[in-house]
Amino acid sequence: MRAMLITHTHPETASGAVTATVEAAHAASVQLVCTPDEHEKHGEAAAGIEQVPDGERPDICIVLGGDGSILYALRRFADTGVPVFGINFGTIGFLAAVEREELQAGLSRAFKGDFETMDLPALKVELPVERPVALNDVSFVRRPHGRVAELAYRIGDEEVGSVRCDGLVAATPAGSTGYNLANAGPILAWGVKGYVVSFIAPHTLAARALVVAPGDTLMVGNAAGREPVEISLDGEGAGELAPGGELEIRFTEGVGRLAQLQGSNFYHRIREKFGKLA
Repeated sequence: MRAMLITHTHPETASGAVTATVEAAHAASVQLVCTPDEHEKHGEAAAGIEQVPDGERPDICIVLGGDGSILYALRRFADTGVPVFGINFGTIGFLAAVEREELQAGLSRAFKGDFETMDLPALKVELPVERPVALNDVSFVRRPHGRVAELAYRIGDEEVGSVRCDGLVAATPAGSTGYNLANAGPILAWGVKGYVVSFIAPHTLAARALVVAPGDTLMVGNAAGREPVEISLDGEGAGELAPGGELEIRFTEGVGRLAQLQGSNFYHRIREKFGKLA
């Protein structure tokens, strides 16, 4: 087995775990690999990891990080079938298979293939970026200190919403617990076929989030005469939507493959991860 390692953007939070991962991989006769930039983050702790080019396709991806790092890995291996096994070294870790306290047991199960996989849908967009796909959400946000945005969206030929606001978010079920939840949008259970659209700080009492059917195409427009709004895919900048411009968003199934332990329950996870934050 070849396992690729991806870690937290703050390497100091995971360097000790990198050493443990190297040791666990060696004990399991697993070839552990990473890209040169990942290797550089951890110095001597990564001495036992083989460096490979960015386009390498391993048998499994091990992530030592939070939801942002797991999403990065899911986007990186979109449409490849590579399972992403997350070990939570972040704050919430909603997508993680195990917590950091379970590092050794989690690595053992990952290297043995003792886990289930869940195919995750994504939102695909037409943008000139390397990975025009979002496993969590596509967001449109007005520039800092800029004028209030005026955004509209339509499903097919039917305009559904048009308001002045700070932005708009289209989220998958996995992403519905993120930016969308902060907008008072509904939580979509994993397995729901569809996605949700919600406005950010709408300047009206009438704006409501909308759950969209999976086969319906979303068109988001920025009103003419306003200012450009920033577009992000899973929190990563992907360009701007110009005044008078539109962007098409399509729901696509089976894009990412998330590893989970057998018996994992979405509803228990909601209570465990978000109930304690109340």
